[in-house]
Amino acid sequence: MAQEPTRTGPRPAPSAVGRPSGRDLALMSVGVVAISTSAPLIAATPAPAMAIGFWRNALATVAIAPFALGRRRGRAEIRAMTTRERTLTLASGGLLALHFATWVPSIRFTSVASSAALVATQPVWAALIARGTGHVVPRRAWLGMAIAFAGVLVITGVDLSLSARALFGDLLALAGAVFAAAYVSVGSVVRRTVSTTTYTFGCYGVCSVLLVAVCLVGRQPLVGYEPGTWVKLVALTAGAQLLGHSVFNLVLQTTSPTVVSLAILFEMPGAAVIAALWLGQLPPAGVFPAAVLLLVGVAIVVRSEPSRAGPVEPSPP
Repeated sequence: MAQEPTRTGPRPAPSAVGRPSGRDLALMSVGVVAISTSAPLIAATPAPAMAIGFWRNALATVAIAPFALGRRRGRAEIRAMTTRERTLTLASGGLLALHFATWVPSIRFTSVASSAALVATQPVWAALIARGTGHVVPRRAWLGMAIAFAGVLVITGVDLSLSARALFGDLLALAGAVFAAAYVSVGSVVRRTVSTTTYTFGCYGVCSVLLVAVCLVGRQPLVGYEPGTWVKLVALTAGAQLLGHSVFNLVLQTTSPTVVSLAILFEMPGAAVIAALWLGQLPPAGVFPAAVLLLVGVAIVVRSEPSRAGPVEPSPP
């Protein structure tokens, strides 16, 4: 895992909405494919929800550790982190833990398609956070997000007609979206001065500690699973965590959290297709036009340009 130069001073904050580079687009495409496997794998993994969240973060931390701690440069960067960088990394890990503590259980109560769709409201919350910290969000971007959110509402409306259990799952997924947006937003600040390796090592490590504490307090078993369950946990770590979350953390250095969150919207149709083919979860017909609305909204926002005033430097969280 490459260690990028980091101590050349803070980089300018990327605009709230703007076209990402070709490199970032390619990386985000890989990330979207990887995270699209997350919800179906979680639904198919017979382990407690909090234990799933713990293991994917703990295994990812172990995988990153040789790069973060096994090299002199990595250890030097960790020691050189400022108090603010450490505090924000801790906060990001806490927000990631809250994301997993709400979104992962949601898949037990509602369908994969609905859970993925509702967690895809993340860009709306990311844009609100960006606006609250001083970034400029173009009007066209708000239009695109409104169209995308309309698609989410269509899916939610279809799901709410099923059961109160599904409604509870929907609310958990929505809470997961809020925490995910906050996690990405805080992470984008840290990533301006801290490398991907150091940041993800700290963030995933903090998340693991918090989730294992929840598992111990709730007496959720962390071991004793069937071999097939461990295979799925490793697949979640390698795909959704390392090729998904870590790739998105990498592009946060040069692409705004709003655009990164919007790219994650593509997880919804990807997860729905995988769930249909692998788990036999066929979404209601209303999901398909909703997915079109989501994709149209994403296209409008990504093609939006910042206003002439440009973004202002966000105030410290």
